[in-house]
Amino acid sequence: MTPTRRVFLRMAGSAAVATAAGAALGCAPAGAGRRRLAMAIDVRRCLEVDGCRACIDACHRAHNVPSIPDLAHEVKWIWKEPFERAFAVEDTDTMVAALRGRGVLVFCNHCDNPPCVRVCPTQATWRRDDGTVAIDEHRCIGCRYCVAACPYGSRSFNWVDPRPFVVQPTGDYPTRTRGVVEKCNLCEERVAAGRLPACVEACPDRALLFGDLRDPNSEIRRVLAERYAIRRKPELGTRPQVYYLI
Repeated sequence: MTPTRRVFLRMAGSAAVATAAGAALGCAPAGAGRRRLAMAIDVRRCLEVDGCRACIDACHRAHNVPSIPDLAHEVKWIWKEPFERAFAVEDTDTMVAALRGRGVLVFCNHCDNPPCVRVCPTQATWRRDDGTVAIDEHRCIGCRYCVAACPYGSRSFNWVDPRPFVVQPTGDYPTRTRGVVEKCNLCEERVAAGRLPACVEACPDRALLFGDLRDPNSEIRRVLAERYAIRRKPELGTRPQVYYLI
């Protein structure tokens, strides 16, 4: 059926709004030179400062992540896991000697093939053109399909109202409510303003790198070309874009 002029104009207007919204979020239009944002963690450099939480505290402070004492209701965007738990497949004798029991940073891997996106019934989570796996808490219905689908345990569900547990609320990022999922967003709001992610900016030893993998002159591209790096559970085909320099 041929659309009327009114319907055609409405469709054109909707497309313009969608394009503008994509530009505001840093999404390049189809066919344009797209970025592929990624993170790299220098594991040994990160472990030089025992017990350091600078990146974790900076991330949670910047995003109003609640500090809930009940571990059953814990919400976290970035945290540490024992190396052998985070990298079961890489658990070789040579790596175990130096890294067994040591805590390595883990967070959303912003996969190129994210299973969380495929299972979301409301499209509250999606993969942006720059590779960031984003989430809109306003569209989340709390079904937790994405939590079950994520093989990295990178998503937290708000079983209780998180707002009373935010230690020092900041108005720069909205707080959430009970019944929604949240996770690391690769600091999309900071990146859109030309800033580094909060964790990268806060790291005292520059153990975290962030940048565009498709930029041949970027530091992360150069370092990954020079150093040996591993990723979490690559055998699952999710193509995670958080790299660990060993």
